[in-house]
Amino acid sequence: MKSLLSFATLLSVLALAACSTTSQVSLDYASGPGHVKPGSPEYSTRLFSDQRGLGPLDLGTVRTQIGTPLEHVQTRVPISEVVTNAFGYGLQARGMLTRPRAARYIVTGDILDLYCQMLVRPYGYARVRVTVLEAGTGQIIHSRVYTGERSGGAYLPGSGSPVPMLRDLVSGALQDAVDRALDDPALRSKTRAGGMQYDVPTGPGPGSFPGPGPSSLPPRDFEDRPTISI
Repeated sequence: MKSLLSFATLLSVLALAACSTTSQVSLDYASGPGHVKPGSPEYSTRLFSDQRGLGPLDLGTVRTQIGTPLEHVQTRVPISEVVTNAFGYGLQARGMLTRPRAARYIVTGDILDLYCQMLVRPYGYARVRVTVLEAGTGQIIHSRVYTGERSGGAYLPGSGSPVPMLRDLVSGALQDAVDRALDDPALRSKTRAGGMQYDVPTGPGPGSFPGPGPSSLPPRDFEDRPTISI
């Protein structure tokens, strides 16, 4: 009897694995006006580098308690664009965004982590090295790693797909990292000082800054939503 039950359990696991699906989501940046520090319109963005070692769209996987993948979560556009978009909207919300040719400073950096996961509790995490360059010289005037994380209550099997909850959690984690970076007094003071000092980048991964050049808010690939989709 035990062997029959074990065989049935194995068949169930294999069936679940074979039925795993992929869901694509858009992340949101929805920081309220009362939670940001206004600044001067002197900044533009450059594409962030995805250093996670994952696929460009991969965001996470929903698994059973024994680790069987049930659903893969992906973004609609590459993670590098998602994070760049989030910083563009964060700058816009603070009145700090300007056209690339008029910018004194460029915000870019490296994506060290951005993912969601679901075992017992849903979880979202972001870790980004943010680097501010002086537009005229390319000099690094500020570089620091910022994180954000959010978690939800225990997921009840059979209560519907956890993907929307995971999307909200990882959106919130990225939003927290963006807000901490752009509202960091160290970043603000160094740009006000004209870029005469900077921190050595910390954290794992190379400090590369790819992309064809400065960009303002990345175009296309946005959905019309109550909050800003990235």
